[in-house]
Parts: sequence; C-alpha cells; structure tokens
Amino acid sequence: MNHPDTALQAGATPASRSTRLPSYLNAAEPGPWAMFLEQLDRVEPHLGDLARWTDTLRRPKRTLVVDIPVRMDDGRIEHFEGFRVHHNLSRGPGKGGVRFHHAVNLSEVMALAGWMTIKNAAVNLPYGGAKGGVRVDPSQLSRTELERLTRRYTSELGDLIGPDCDIPAPDVGTNDQVMAWMMDTYAINHGATHTGVVTGKPISMGGSLGRRDATGRGCFVVAREAMKRLNREMKDARIAIQGFGNVGNASARVFHDEGARIVAIQDIHGTLFNEAGFDPHALLRHLTVEGGAWADFPGATLIPSDQFWSVDCDVMLPAALEGQITKDNAPHIRARLIVEGANGPTTPEAEDILHAQGCTVLPDVLANAGGVTVSYFEWVQNATSFFWTEQDIHARLDRVLSEAFDSIWRSAQDKGVNLRTATFITACSRVLEARALRGLYP
Repeated sequence: MNHPDTALQAGATPASRSTRLPSYLNAAEPGPWAMFLEQLDRVEPHLGDLARWTDTLRRPKRTLVVDIPVRMDDGRIEHFEGFRVHHNLSRGPGKGGVRFHHAVNLSEVMALAGWMTIKNAAVNLPYGGAKGGVRVDPSQLSRTELERLTRRYTSELGDLIGPDCDIPAPDVGTNDQVMAWMMDTYAINHGATHTGVVTGKPISMGGSLGRRDATGRGCFVVAREAMKRLNREMKDARIAIQGFGNVGNASARVFHDEGARIVAIQDIHGTLFNEAGFDPHALLRHLTVEGGAWADFPGATLIPSDQFWSVDCDVMLPAALEGQITKDNAPHIRARLIVEGANGPTTPEAEDILHAQGCTVLPDVLANAGGVTVSYFEWVQNATSFFWTEQDIHARLDRVLSEAFDSIWRSAQDKGVNLRTATFITACSRVLEARALRGLYP
C-alpha cells in the first residue's frame, strides 16, 4: 500500500510538487520569510539554467527550535524559545548572528538566515547562511540570568555550531560578552578552546580590532560608492538615521567624520532633528558618559516620530528592525538614497514606490555586509593566530565592499535592474553554481 503522501506526489505534476512546501514554511506567512521568498521570485527569471536549483533556497537546510529552561535569580524556572537555522551551506560553514529579542520567531530567523546566504555570497565570503535567536527581552534579565540563558542556549545547539560548521556572531540584543559566554560554553562541552567558534568576541579573547563598528562603517563605504555613481558629494550631505544602536551610532559617527551632516536620528525614545546637523559623538557622550536623557540632548530638538520619514535628506539609513519602510510611509520619504543598515527594513511594495520616486535603494544584503566581512577577518585571524592592525582591517573592509559594490552596480546597469535584484542575481548565481557542482547525495 502506498503511503498517502507518496500517492499524492505520484499523481502530481513536477511543477506542483516543487511548490508544495513543508507545513512550517507555509505557516510562516505572512512575515519576513514571505518577504525573502518574494525577493527570490523576483530574481529567478534572471538565473538562466541555474533556476532549476532555486527551490533549494526556498527550503532551509536545517531548522532547530529548542526549549531553554533557565533558573531565575528568585529560584523560579522560566522557559524561553530558542532557534538556529542553517539556510544554505553550499559555499561553506554557516555564518550569522544570534538575536535576543522579545519578538523573535521562526519566520524571522529563517528569513535572516536566508539573507545571510545572499549577503555572504554577494561579497564573496566563503560562508553559507545561518541565524539564531532567543525569544526574550534581555533588558528584563539580570546579568547572571542572561549568562545562564546564553550558556543553556549554546549547549542546546550542541554540535550544530563549530568553527568549521557554523560560526555565530552578535546581533540585536547580544554583544561581545554574550559571545564570550558562548565561546566558553562550547570550550567546556568540547574539552578544548576554539576561538573561531564565534566572532565578535572581546579583543582579549581573540576578537578582531574594528569589529564593533564594522557594520556601520560598511554602510558608509557602500553609501560613498553609490554617491560617487550618483554624482553627489559627501560633504554637507544630509543624513537621517533610524536607530542609534551599534549600527546606527557607528554609521552616524563615520558619516559625520567624513563631512556629512547628521540632521535626524530616531530611536525608541524619539526623533532628534537639527537642520544644521549635530555631532553624534556628542550625543553618544551625552547618553553614556554624562548619563543624560535622549530628550535632553542640547544639540537637537525632538520632533514627532512619524515626521522622521518626511525629513528632507540626501541619505536615509534605517538601522533598526525589519519592516520599517512600508507602502504607507514610503510615499513621504524625500531621501535620494536609502542605505539599509538593518535586515529587511523595506517591504517589496515600498521599494517599488521608492524606485518610482527616483530613490536608489542600497539593499541590506550589500549595505550591512561590513559586520560579517570583519567577522570573516576575525575567523581567519583566529585560524592563523596572526592578528592585523585596525588600519589593516579598515583597508581590507573598504576594498572588499568597494569591489563588491562596483561589480553589482555594473551588473545592475548591464541588466537594467535595481541594485537589490542585481545583488540577488550575483549571490544566487554563486550559491546555486556551488549547489549544482556539488550535486546531490546519494
């Protein structure tokens, strides 16, 4: 007797079989994963013979959902939901961050892993795409509770991570201390220290100089290259940034140091604005050294948060979370260039509106690749036990991203497509060529 599913497939056409997704993938829509799938749909017609392999990008290679029991400081046992997704490993070990956030879910982590596959291939790093996360608000945990959570999550990942199979890094809600705990837990469980199991570590534990600001610095590099092609000057260019976390504040400081004017910064505390521009270094000192409040910063004034999207600027840099630029606020955006510092901040419908308005969008999978590029440098340094200066790191990062941007820009011009499609064409072609050459086993 045939298995019911086997019988169903036997009577199906090849096309219908290829579109039948596992249940958990169907259940993920709508959400970030649906956005990733739509981006794949848009690029597939440009892939030629390699398009026969595209369905491998629509199905993550490996998805892990774990329960994380944690003993809280008051003795209670709390349970947290954790994830790790290997999207595609055709080009090398998985690479992608770990996110601690109260809204983390499977759809988001799958999409972030998919975008890591594209990002790593777009800048030609020898990695596949992976991502992890825990559904938790880390601000509600004590330091000891956060350490217990991190160590138990790392243990639950087991042999899924390792310097030759999957290398986590910091993301939203995590930092170098979290990476230190992950590295130590892995070392305890495996009986040896492997510094390359994570990147974004403290410098004293084998971390790389320049890693903390790498994503923000990378945003500046690709923005600079785009502005050259668009015949726009960096000096006095007006910059509006959403988010003042690791990516946003690093980007703001580099843009400011290169002569641009930071006219608006939006964070969860509100939107600061000054048409003449303000100093992000002073804002950072105000918040971290002087203990000042966001609203009390003397260099700018607060404006209603919804007005951020209509600020007259040359460059807008969304560096918060995904899904921030939508069909509702895109018509109000007056920027000439969008630089996606966050992952997935622009919906496909919003991007169509922006292009119709003459706005160029630098996609996340290229614009925020600075972090993973320097993570690659860190991984290489760990493998060789030879470390580079910060000047070396900046120069190597500039070269990798400038060359990647130039190739993608020329592809966009040659094919008559936007930069996101050109980036996906480049990345998907590299991934699917590797998939085709490796073949299927057995």
